[in-house]
Amino acid sequence: MSQTVAVLDIGKTNVKLALFDHGRLLWEKSAPNLVLSGPPYPHEDVESAWTFFLDALREAARTHRISAIVPTAHGAAGALIGESDLAAPVMDYEFTGIDAIEPDYAGLRPSFSETLSPKLPGGLNLGRQLAYQKWRCPDLYANAKHFVGYPQYWTWRLSGIAVSEVTSIGAHTDLWAPRQGQVSGLVKALGVDHLLPPLRRAFDPLGPVKPDIAAGCGLAPETPVYCGIHDSNASLLPYLVSRQAPFTVLSTGTWVILMSVGLSLDKLDPRDDTLANVDVLGRPIACGRFMGGREYATIAGGGGNADIDALERVIASGAMALPCFSGQGGPYATTEGVVRGEVAARDRAALATLYCALVSDLMLTRMGATIGDLIVEGTFARNLSFCRTLGALRPTQRVFAAEDAAGTARGAAMLAQWPPSYRIAEPGLVDSIPIVGLDAYRKSWTAAVERIPGHA
Repeated sequence: MSQTVAVLDIGKTNVKLALFDHGRLLWEKSAPNLVLSGPPYPHEDVESAWTFFLDALREAARTHRISAIVPTAHGAAGALIGESDLAAPVMDYEFTGIDAIEPDYAGLRPSFSETLSPKLPGGLNLGRQLAYQKWRCPDLYANAKHFVGYPQYWTWRLSGIAVSEVTSIGAHTDLWAPRQGQVSGLVKALGVDHLLPPLRRAFDPLGPVKPDIAAGCGLAPETPVYCGIHDSNASLLPYLVSRQAPFTVLSTGTWVILMSVGLSLDKLDPRDDTLANVDVLGRPIACGRFMGGREYATIAGGGGNADIDALERVIASGAMALPCFSGQGGPYATTEGVVRGEVAARDRAALATLYCALVSDLMLTRMGATIGDLIVEGTFARNLSFCRTLGALRPTQRVFAAEDAAGTARGAAMLAQWPPSYRIAEPGLVDSIPIVGLDAYRKSWTAAVERIPGHA
């Protein structure tokens, strides 16, 4: 039976509404995701996003009968909500002013062994955002009835039902203990346990869309709203139901998130920015992360992909990019990125490709993800040279490219029929080719990285 699922996809860079029927993309529309400067701190422009979604739902409903709505959103964002509106703006996780509370917050933060959540810059630990709001914005905090993950904010706004969900609360927040499957000691220490609504599963229908939204957008009054999911975990869903562990998914966009299913958690190290996220079934997943999409754009000087000839020219020149070009994410977030050597403008994309492949390779090795297939999903899946370079760096593992620009939203749509009864499209196997000089180049790059102070 046909089921048209509308996915609200809130990324760091863009917001999108996409419609799917049994995994087939029917319709989509997107817009930039905006950040407002304040007050009281830089925050997500939720009202612009809300207006976009209502307009897009209204437009989509003219030609499609929408059967369900599922939100997915980026991590490191959460919402303090009151009776009928936000109690405080949704903080932008790149807000550096949050550092002011670090001495006090450090005394409450649980150990890495409990949360498998490393200390991250800015507001990338969601618990740190919540502490800042409580301590520095007490008048706003006092109006809060609940604190929810960002996907669940949109669920609440659509349905009026507030819930917690494990992929969101378990995404390097400091608020979750993945091995125990329960909230961490920070929740009680910070005194916020009363704000966390009951846990529901990402694939649970919570209730119908609010009547005024249904009427205004041309939706059936009974259209269900599903709990929703952290976006990287949405990218993982198709492979949880179609592949046997071990395998690793590289979900790529603004961030590169490396998610290794079936991998031991024992090699996770907060110094490497390796951590555990939690999958849709509540299981801890070994992860690494760096801001690869942003770093690629910085090094490349724009978009575009390189060919193998360009890679080999850069390798032969000895020029290399050394981390970090984003100021956050990965083992070298506190180190200022530098390009050593001369690179022609036409080869900047090749330099960026080599850099992102080498950082991915390094993090996979440090995580212990040395066996099983590698599936590249998102932006870098459309960069054949990146996929081939990763394959050449890790010749004992097969590399697949899921060339699907709607991968996150497509995964989220599966929640409306979980587990899916329809066939999941397989990613394409990337052919393996030699890249002249790559092994020696990696040794030189690795040696240079290991000389970075404090990161040997």
